Amino acid sequence: MANLKGKTLFITGASRGIGHAIGMRAARDGANIVIAAKTVAPHPQLPGTIYTAAEEMEAAGGKALACPVDIRDEEQIKKAVKLAVERFGGIDILVNNASAISLTGTMATPLKRFDLMHQVNTRGTFACSQALLPHLLESKNPHILNISPPLNLKPRWFAPHVAYTMAKYGMSLCVLGMAEEFREQGVAVNALWPRTIIATSAVINLLGGDTVARQGRTPEIMADAAHTILQRNSRECTGNFFLDDEVLASEGVTDFDKYSVVPGGRLLPDLFL
Repeated sequence: MANLKGKTLFITGASRGIGHAIGMRAARDGANIVIAAKTVAPHPQLPGTIYTAAEEMEAAGGKALACPVDIRDEEQIKKAVKLAVERFGGIDILVNNASAISLTGTMATPLKRFDLMHQVNTRGTFACSQALLPHLLESKNPHILNISPPLNLKPRWFAPHVAYTMAKYGMSLCVLGMAEEFREQGVAVNALWPRTIIATSAVINLLGGDTVARQGRTPEIMADAAHTILQRNSRECTGNFFLDDEVLASEGVTDFDKYSVVPGGRLLPDLFL
């Protein structure tokens, strides 16, 4: 059976949440995981550091490299890429997962927050892709997977939080452009987005605690969907805006209750759908 054994994944924001779950799923195959994230010391509200994530992924059966990386810093990205290539001999997969969010309107969004979202989401995704591509081009089945939504230009997704929508759609526009740019070279560039909210610590803190979390699914649904996509032939699977449950349904999965925080409960749709 195909899996990610021996593949090297560079995952931004992999110390917790969706990025961590994707790393754990790949680690169970025996993959190499580069954990590129900022958290080197415990956060008072958000559990997990790059070092605890590395320990967990190695315990799961993979090999891990913890790299302190702020993806707004080009030199930190380059250093992490260099360390990854030295450690694992190459890189096969980039998961652009790191993101900054503020669901605030125009008048309530300080320019410092606007800049943060655009620097992390759009610029960070572009910078990591640019830095990794020379190595991905040497892989037999290279993938870039952005955790970003399908492009939906309905005004309702812009009006409440135009700054965040612009920054998040920047990640999706990278998919649209890079998929076509690198199609002939065989680099797959796709997006993956959850059908429902995902009950991560960040979402719980941002959207209102356990009440909201109980209407979501666990990060494992995104991890399983990503795992499926990243095994596909990169020359035949590019330029897609995937939804997590659609990916799994295409592989014959019918039981989605196992991913629900409250099996059988009401699910809250994610943004942009």
